[in-house]
Amino acid sequence: MTELYYTPPTEKQFNELKEIAIEIWETYDDKHGYATEKINQIKDLKNVSDNFMYMVAMFDISNQGRLSIMLSHKTRKAVENRLKAGGTPDTYNVFIID
Repeated sequence: MTELYYTPPTEKQFNELKEIAIEIWETYDDKHGYATEKINQIKDLKNVSDNFMYMVAMFDISNQGRLSIMLSHKTRKAVENRLKAGGTPDTYNVFIID
């Protein structure tokens, strides 16, 4: 694993990912507070260390796919590069841009 995984992205990229992650969590049934719990975990996160990737890791691969298509090219590339730096095989990196 390289330092890139733990390197914060730009503030703009961080905020974009945070907004879209919250948007996805808001689509979940909140009957038992599951979505609210996830939203509360990220709404006050600061752009430090690996918090950017923490938000990505909260999703299973299907929802990471949803997230990836909602992100701008630059933010998606930032996630792609950090996953690669973290050792994620390309097979499981749904953020790869061809």
